[in-house]
Amino acid sequence: MKKIAFLVFLGLSFWTSKAQNDVDALLAAGIDDAQRFTNDYLAPATNGLMYSMNANWFNTADAKPLGGFEISVIANASLISKSDKSFLMNTNDYENVRFVSGSSSQNVATALGENDPDVLVEITYDDPIFGEQTEQIELPSGIGNASGNLLPSAFIQGGVGLIKGIEVKARFMPEIKTDEVAFNMYGAGLQFEATKWLPADKLLPVALSGLVAYTHLGASYDLTESSGVDGENQKLENDTNTWLFQLIASTKLPVINFYGGVGYINGKSESDLLGTYRVSNGLIIAEDIVDPFSVSSKVSGFRGTVGTKLKIGFFRFNAEYHLAEFNAFSVGLNFGFR
Repeated sequence: MKKIAFLVFLGLSFWTSKAQNDVDALLAAGIDDAQRFTNDYLAPATNGLMYSMNANWFNTADAKPLGGFEISVIANASLISKSDKSFLMNTNDYENVRFVSGSSSQNVATALGENDPDVLVEITYDDPIFGEQTEQIELPSGIGNASGNLLPSAFIQGGVGLIKGIEVKARFMPEIKTDEVAFNMYGAGLQFEATKWLPADKLLPVALSGLVAYTHLGASYDLTESSGVDGENQKLENDTNTWLFQLIASTKLPVINFYGGVGYINGKSESDLLGTYRVSNGLIIAEDIVDPFSVSSKVSGFRGTVGTKLKIGFFRFNAEYHLAEFNAFSVGLNFGFR
């Protein structure tokens, strides 16, 4: 599969570029089989995205004073490892799918990988007239090295200081909307600096704070023209929600500072294949399949963060790195007043 019709970091291209026979046969083999494969195929991409979209929520533990503000342009990316590019597919877990090679299990590409050479499977399905039939299809590859082994995300972010030691944050990506794709990302966070409440706050060389942040991603892809399967209102929808809980420490120096911390990410990504699909084989029309299935993946785990921030007048530049299930890095261009 060469075309990446949906956004790279969602890994949802499986449904947008396969030929009609491939999708027909996969659905005809049974909804359970199609759901099982799609869940394993998409999970590494959606999991990596959840780590990517939680980078750069902070660049200091020093909360802004009342009325202080900062506006940032942020670019993040999770790193794709070799293990994220494939999964072990065991046909004993499937009802109507077998490898043409004769093996019962082998590694096949996820949405982040590539099958080289191609992997062929044999699909078994029941024809209403001719009985049990078989068909060979090629399993989809993913993006391979097309993304440079990165899962990117980007935001515009703002933060403003409220009462002593409290700062509110918001981030968003301008909505992308075309005839086929609708896409939005946004989030909100609250940072509380404990050291602001200490008597010697202004004398301390470091700041300590905590952060709670929520991020949402919503996407919809109209499949009516690209699925190759007869039907109505065909679309793929994704809903991703994450929470970040973070402890932060940073220096408080005039020009260059260093920051870091330990955080915990919890998130869930759900993808729904919606609409009516009329699976056919030649002149035989099968029963309509309505809203075939949903797949989901979850992440929960700790991460460590290290970063640095350079201040030049109203402008700041920061860069950071995260150690987690999906390592990530981020850079930000910031300007504001405190």
